[in-house]
Amino acid sequence: MSAPAASRARLPAARAQGALACTALALALAALAGPAHADAVRYRFDPTHTFVQFELVHFGTSTIRGRFGPLEGEAELDRAARKGRVQVEIDTARVSTGVAVLDARLKEGDMLSVGSYPRAYLVAERMEFDDAGRVKSLRGEFTLRGVSLPLTLTALRFNCYTSPLIRREVCGGDFEGQFSRSAVGITHSLPFVADTVRLLVQVEGIRDDAP
Repeated sequence: MSAPAASRARLPAARAQGALACTALALALAALAGPAHADAVRYRFDPTHTFVQFELVHFGTSTIRGRFGPLEGEAELDRAARKGRVQVEIDTARVSTGVAVLDARLKEGDMLSVGSYPRAYLVAERMEFDDAGRVKSLRGEFTLRGVSLPLTLTALRFNCYTSPLIRREVCGGDFEGQFSRSAVGITHSLPFVADTVRLLVQVEGIRDDAP
């Protein structure tokens, strides 16, 4: 066989080898991309361990405290990719300060306006993790009285463990943040009652392995 004829004979084989190489590379890339998605784990909030407390300074002396909850929501964590998402719903009618008269006042139109805005929301899609894969902070959007504000919650502690009661993984911790109540239209008693509201969030989520 002449040299040109031999070269032409080798071309189909070379093309086939090239196609196989491309296919193998595509499969390898798909395999690498697959685990990052598979590692995302969903956790549903445990209503017995998920509440938000709030604090406001009263006339520069004592601190008014109350809480909302249990909270509804879920979190999705991908600790390998250092990504996550949290979605929280707060029933504003479930505010409790331990003082019935104050609770009723907080539900009125110029305060929480429970009748018009029965729910508050937090959606956070930016998370920071430490070297051990624990959540350090989360940033998102907090909506109260129909007004949305940026909110950062910083972890005071975060941990995951296997519950001895339900034999499933539980992750959670304590987080703190703050916002200005006047930014959502709650201006009653300013400046005698502080504008800054401190939030303390207690949360635990139970791993959800359902498809």
